[in-house]
Amino acid sequence: LAEPRRRGLRNRAAAAWADIEVQLKRRHDLVGNLVETVKGYAKHEQQTLDKVVEARGRAMGAAGGGGPREAGQAENFLTSQLRSLFALAEAYPDLKANQNFQELQRSLEALETEIQSARRYYNAVVRDFNTKIQSVPDVLVARMFGFKERDYFELTDPAEGQVPKVQF
Repeated sequence: LAEPRRRGLRNRAAAAWADIEVQLKRRHDLVGNLVETVKGYAKHEQQTLDKVVEARGRAMGAAGGGGPREAGQAENFLTSQLRSLFALAEAYPDLKANQNFQELQRSLEALETEIQSARRYYNAVVRDFNTKIQSVPDVLVARMFGFKERDYFELTDPAEGQVPKVQF
């Protein structure tokens, strides 16, 4: 009976991670659209835009090929670069007033909430899975069948999981 439970938890963790990957892809797509919108208004801010694009590329690579730990680190870096981008927007009133920019920002904020919810669910499943395979006698069977602990998807600071608010 314990073996199906372990497999079920492992499969739930994999499915929960797949859900996070979908949300992260949506986030990366929104960031790309945001950069394109900002380019039209802040032509002289190429360094900031390049950093956001680089961070987006790292995050896309980590989400697609890395694991939760790598993805969390890359997403933290992307969030820090997004903070710089939104701070930059303060210097461009026309950009702040742009309907597309405002809509992208609202979409990104809503998506951050979805990512946090998916992250909490994933981490709860991982906690249950890791606890199960660390418990006696399950630990012995888990090792025999190659079950390994899964990494949590963590952000270093809860505030980093939220898009900074830009006042219009």
